[in-house]
Amino acid sequence: MSTPLPADAQRQHDRRRLRRALNASLAFVLVLAACFAAQHRFDWTWLAVAPLTTQGLLGLLGAPLLHGSAGHLVANASALLLLGTLAGTTYPKATLRSLPLLWLGSGLVAWVLGQPGSHHLGASGVTHGLGFLVFVLGLLRRDRAAIAAGMLAFMFYGGMLMTILPREAGVSWESHLGGALAGVVAAFLFRRSDPQPPRRKYSWEIEEELAREQAARERDMYERHAPEDVPVLWQRDGDAPGERGKVLPFRRPGD
Repeated sequence: MSTPLPADAQRQHDRRRLRRALNASLAFVLVLAACFAAQHRFDWTWLAVAPLTTQGLLGLLGAPLLHGSAGHLVANASALLLLGTLAGTTYPKATLRSLPLLWLGSGLVAWVLGQPGSHHLGASGVTHGLGFLVFVLGLLRRDRAAIAAGMLAFMFYGGMLMTILPREAGVSWESHLGGALAGVVAAFLFRRSDPQPPRRKYSWEIEEELAREQAARERDMYERHAPEDVPVLWQRDGDAPGERGKVLPFRRPGD
């Protein structure tokens, strides 16, 4: 666990992390918007995941950059902004190390489980990976920031638990499942990448500690912990220092 910083320094540190995570998420969304604007000018199908085909393996790299419609792009962009900022703020190192796994994992499962002849595209597999990454890290780390981040992710995108299964035609649940599995694996692999945040004590915790210390001081002052600590107030004449006495024999009746 890291050493707590002064309150002002800690606030500035948190603002910098939030700003970096937000800027990185926004930059990725702008890249997706640029790719969407450009993909109508060329045949993009060779960049999508085509299940069980050699050419379709190129989609492991290119599919998250493509989107089928403006609505598809907006839905993924909003999720990326929220989950990317949340993950990057709470776990900057773990998130950065997890992204390649989320990116490739979502496409790989779609390539293996997808229907032949179909094409899978979109960043929804990455968003599912980020959602499951944040949620599982909250369960594994269990510090205050991790629990809060996991609850926020579940509150806004808890429905991701249902979209990893086939529900709606035209939705790549295979990519969602791949991203979710990659997020869980990444959470276990990189759960210790970021140090535990400093834990500040509540006022009642400080008061309890002070009360326990005061009680311990009073006990040490007025109580003795062992018989040897009790001073000898009276000693028989003739006893040598340190001598504890002896057992006197008693006569049996009739002797």
